[in-house]
Amino acid sequence: MIRNILEYLEKTAERLPDKIAFSAPEGDITFAELRDTAKCIGTYLTRFGKSPVAVMTQKTPVSVAAFMGAVYSGNFYTPIDVTMPKERILSILNTLNPGVMIIDEKSRKVADGLGYAGEIVVLEEILETEINEEILRKIRLRTIDTDPLYALFTSGSTGVPKGVVISHQAVVNLTEWYTEAFDITDKEIIGNQAPFYFDSSVKDIYAVLKTGAQMDIIPKMLFSFPKKLLEHLEAKRINYIDWVPSALSIVVNTGALDNFQPSYLKKIMFCGEAMPTKQFNMWRAKYPDAMFANIYGPTETTVDCTFYIVDREFADDEPLPIGYGCRNTDVFILNGDRLAEEGESGELCVRGRCLALGYYNNPEKTEEAFIQNPLNPYYPEKIYKTGDIAKYNERGEIIFLARKDHQIKHMGHRIELGEIETAINSIDVIDTGVCLYDNDTQRILLFYCGSEDATQAYIQKKLRDKVPKYMFPNVMMKLEKMPQTLNGKIDRLALKEYYDKDGKNS
Repeated sequence: MIRNILEYLEKTAERLPDKIAFSAPEGDITFAELRDTAKCIGTYLTRFGKSPVAVMTQKTPVSVAAFMGAVYSGNFYTPIDVTMPKERILSILNTLNPGVMIIDEKSRKVADGLGYAGEIVVLEEILETEINEEILRKIRLRTIDTDPLYALFTSGSTGVPKGVVISHQAVVNLTEWYTEAFDITDKEIIGNQAPFYFDSSVKDIYAVLKTGAQMDIIPKMLFSFPKKLLEHLEAKRINYIDWVPSALSIVVNTGALDNFQPSYLKKIMFCGEAMPTKQFNMWRAKYPDAMFANIYGPTETTVDCTFYIVDREFADDEPLPIGYGCRNTDVFILNGDRLAEEGESGELCVRGRCLALGYYNNPEKTEEAFIQNPLNPYYPEKIYKTGDIAKYNERGEIIFLARKDHQIKHMGHRIELGEIETAINSIDVIDTGVCLYDNDTQRILLFYCGSEDATQAYIQKKLRDKVPKYMFPNVMMKLEKMPQTLNGKIDRLALKEYYDKDGKNS
């Protein structure tokens, strides 16, 4: 039984020492180099004792070694992105109060501008630390699988960062399922899109450490140039991707995939937000023999808790299921304190080894989200309330409907904004459509990108056959480009601010 995630790295480094583990424009790192570099970093970090380790570096193969170094030192790590706003970085550091923050030379200017008073070490300056195998061995003897491995800070709808603490056992649980479900081996070359502070990258990293696959860190800039992005996939022989739907949608919306299809792609996964079915169908038309999977899960459930390998045809206005619970994970829908029936909507809840340990230094929010299972009054059993509304279809598959805060009461009707978005995104001239609700004026807001033919009159005409009149948007705002979060998801908070500033009185 695996107690510590480093066992994956050490076994693979012994089996495939010279195989490239992580590649990037900054250079490659083999499994043996990754292990030894991590041990050097871990040895250095032992002088700071037992405390969280913040890692604010560029996204490179060596930053993975910094994560593993934190684990060798007997601590957990928190990735911080240098492009985050200063206030957010300081908020994370204030909550975390790390014993040390690792930076690299390229991040020094940002670090200097923070005014952070804690310990800071420069990654390049500690890479030659002499490994102390004895102290690392003693640390390992004291570790157990419920120890934290990392804390990722997620803001959710509030904008206030919460540190989700995930244990070794939860990531082992995820990795064993993920690599088996999608048959990931040392032949896979994974094209990584997700930033390291975004939980989806956890799958990429630990699938590599377990199986000996290779992960190519795709430069972020390429996602703004779909043609170059596809050329990169071809040049690097990438055969496996697990991206946010926004990244996949941009590729087909720009027509890049019509002109060139990378020949090695065999497995195409998407997670992090709802995948528009129209854009999915455009991908599937180009890759009819590829494996496609719709994967769902909040950070609090260790990345993923449900998945659906797409095995049938879907109309453009039909939502893709999020499927069934992952192995060793129980996912169920509660309506109040009882299980929802087929077709009945309710809140998606999760129990199992996948659950986070809670929010770091935030007992109030932890108690709100991780509650006693109302179906079990007999012994302590925590479940996580996702805040997502879902239902079972006639096949027993779970259908994601909307965030709880995206469920509205409008003109006497209870409406899921996600249902309107599905209808909007199926319209031929629409690239992307997002709906919000203005409680003050009781108006449904539509923000969309599309062709010149995507007029308000045309959209309303097409909606007549898709949703009832009371679900029609009251305000439509056409944008040149949809704002995105640092994770690559659609930034709904930015849309709300844009409306409050420019569209409230229109």
